[in-house]
Formats: sequence, C-alpha cells, structure tokens
Amino acid sequence: MAQAAFISVRPGVSLAKLSRAGEPGRTGFFWLGGFNSDMTGSKAECLDALALATGRPFLRFDYSGHGQSQGRFEDGTLSLWLEEAATVFTGLSDGPMVVAGSSMGGHLALLLLRRLARQDPAQAARIRGLLLIAPAADMTEALLWAEAGPEARTAIMTEGQWLRPSAYGEPYPITRQLIEDGRRHLILDDGMAVDCPVHILHGDADPDVPWRHGLRLHEALTGDNVAFTLIKGGDHRLSTPRDLAIIAGAAERLAVMSDEAP
Repeated sequence: MAQAAFISVRPGVSLAKLSRAGEPGRTGFFWLGGFNSDMTGSKAECLDALALATGRPFLRFDYSGHGQSQGRFEDGTLSLWLEEAATVFTGLSDGPMVVAGSSMGGHLALLLLRRLARQDPAQAARIRGLLLIAPAADMTEALLWAEAGPEARTAIMTEGQWLRPSAYGEPYPITRQLIEDGRRHLILDDGMAVDCPVHILHGDADPDVPWRHGLRLHEALTGDNVAFTLIKGGDHRLSTPRDLAIIAGAAERLAVMSDEAP
C-alpha cells in the first residue's frame, strides 16, 4: 500500500488520496467509496491492481470524516462530499476517466456527472463511463429515512441525530442535516439522462441496498448504453474473488470502450 498524500480542501480539512500514474492517453479509473467506508477496501484495491496491470491511471480518496481524511463524519452531507469529489476529480486527474462508485459512491458518481454537465461540460466530457456497484441512489431519502422507524425519525428531527446499527461495526450517526441536505440531490423520481455508458452491478442477496432498488435506478437512467447485471448470491460488499473479477471485467470493458471511441 502506497503512502497517502493529502490535499487541503478548506481551512482545517485535508483529504487523504492515493493515485497511480498510467500510460499517456489511457483511460483511467476514479473511485468513489461508500458511506462510512474508506479508499482501501477490497474493491478499490482490485481496481488499483487492474490499473497497474493495464497501465491505466487510478485516483481514489477518502471523503472528510472517512478513513485517513480530516473532519468529523457527523458533519458530512451529500453536498459536502460531492464538492470534495468534484475538487479531487477536476484538480487531480486529467484525460478520460471511468468513474466507479460503490453504494453511496454510486449515487455520488451520478451527482458528479450531473454537476459537471451543468457547470463545466468539458470536465463532464472526461467521464467516459460509470461503473455503479450496488448503487445507493437517493440513499438519504429512499433508504435511510424511508427505513427509519418512528423513534429513529423523532431522534433525527428533535435531537439532531440517530445512531444507526451496523452489521459491519459500531453504530454510526444519521444526522438531520444529512437527511435534509439529501433532498437536494434526488434522482429516482425525475430520472437522469446519461451520455456515457453505464454498468450497474448488484447482488441479489444485498440486505442493505436491495437489488430492486438498483433496478429502479436502471429504469430512471436514460441513455443508449445503460446495463444492469444481477449477481447470484452477491451481498452488498461484492468482495468475494468472483465478485471482484466481475467488477474488474466490467471496469476494463468500460475503459476499453473509451479507448476505442473516436
């Protein structure tokens, strides 16, 4: 594992990032991790190994309050983490890129494309494909808020946060500002047009983001090349050797399509 470097994004907050240089002109990978995750998980490491083997650039980072980055997790919102993703993508990468996002990172990948398409079309054109792994589209509203019981909702609205139990570790806070800010970043109801190829990978045994949620996202995206693959027995993490091979294959196919595009 290479030593992380740091980029200052605002006073008192620096983000940890890892990058790999690739061969000139090769389409690279930009990784967006999940909620309460970090950039050193098995899927990110799989893409790093793929980038090394194929001579492609690879860039990943930890959102504020995640992994090695500074900041408090409970201060985070989709707006804040989207701003960080845009800063890292536009400031630390160049050339064509496939953006790969897991869970919340899949939602942020779509938000990044939409933001850049509105504000900086030249940067948006650099996104040549999206690989969305168990994407948690509209997660704050359609997953966290929708599944919270009356006690949890009361705690969020009156106390400012609720500690959500996790199957992967200690409970973590779901804050009122996270929920309310998330309503600014919804995709599913209105849909979203995408010009680049999109491949959604989802496990049919995912207990956290049910595969039908991923299929709903597939239906909400309009474009000439939007694919959905359902992985038999796959859980939310999709980190078995078989799952990682599927992810690597899908990522490389998107990158090759970009390389071969006129």
